[in-house]
Amino acid sequence: MELYGLTEEEKMTKVSRIAMPEGSATWGKRDDMIVRGRVPYNAEPPPAVLASSDITPVSAFYARNHGPIPDIAPRQWRLRVDGLVDAPLDVTYAQLTTEFDQHSVVATLACAGNRRAELLRVRQIPGKEPWGHGAISTAEWRGVRLADILGAAGADRGEGRHVAFDAPDVAPEARPVQSYGSSIPLSKAMSPEVLLAWRMNSEPLPRTHGGPVRVVVPGYVGARSVKWVTTVTVQPGPSQNYFQALDYRILPPDADADMAAPGEGISLSSLALNCDILDPTDGDHVPPGALTIRGYAIAGDGRSVERVDVSLDDGLTWRQGDLRPAPSKWSWRRWSVTVDVDRGPLTITARAWDDTGALQPESAASLWNPRGYGNNAWARVALSVG
Repeated sequence: MELYGLTEEEKMTKVSRIAMPEGSATWGKRDDMIVRGRVPYNAEPPPAVLASSDITPVSAFYARNHGPIPDIAPRQWRLRVDGLVDAPLDVTYAQLTTEFDQHSVVATLACAGNRRAELLRVRQIPGKEPWGHGAISTAEWRGVRLADILGAAGADRGEGRHVAFDAPDVAPEARPVQSYGSSIPLSKAMSPEVLLAWRMNSEPLPRTHGGPVRVVVPGYVGARSVKWVTTVTVQPGPSQNYFQALDYRILPPDADADMAAPGEGISLSSLALNCDILDPTDGDHVPPGALTIRGYAIAGDGRSVERVDVSLDDGLTWRQGDLRPAPSKWSWRRWSVTVDVDRGPLTITARAWDDTGALQPESAASLWNPRGYGNNAWARVALSVG
């Protein structure tokens, strides 16, 4: 589908015409995905599914979209590299996949709104998906280093530079309606882990996950890993796209999200230290006796998780979980602990520490913000034993 040279309104019309009914089966997803929206398709897997392996199957990988999903054949895809560069580039899919060195990275992507449901218990957040425990997943990505593409174009490495990404998926929620875009600092863009990827778990990158080519920015919130990327621009500062200048920002609790000015609040970038309990989960009924609790922990932008503590008495006492080795420095660490439980209500709490000695904040209430981003409070699930 050719989208180059069209206005945003023309793009929206064209993409909408080819949009498919967006159920889980349409996009190759598990039947038990928790669907947060059908058009555009947004879904997360049941939490226990994520606890079963370091690498998330594509069929269970969460999906986060802001508009109809583009349908771009590899032979039609083009990448424009421009802005503050010595030699602007136009790169075809064939050139990208054959003329540059290829690299792989195992990286966890997490939606900035993951665990928003816990913030909704503090105070309502109108118009935002109630993501639970599953808007996070890990895959092996393969492609070329963004640094190699920027190097070929002769990117200006001046102070404060950003690398902006633009894509053809048009977001009706944006003000005004526009294609999705974002940016990262040039220093991060030049890091070896940042890829332009066309394979996911050894398969061609699926359309619903940004195929034929997407950006993968390990250690950053998923919003910066732009799908269906078609333009890379080196520029003096951050993108002015709606999803960088107005959305994906932490606003003060008393701010009016609908009235926020561009640049207001804290722009989201590096992932915060976080952990969660995946199995059992909220509302489960389990038998008395031995209970194995499983979850994940992740530290932001290349730091490492060093310890996970688990409590069965609201934090009065703690025991340490068994941490599995991380598949890479850019991925989560799965953990587990087996405990004996008696009949009755049970609340499980978990918290993580990183290699700097940092600990997660205790309370979701202290993190509430008008768009419901960045919840990395201690994990808690309530269930029944009996």
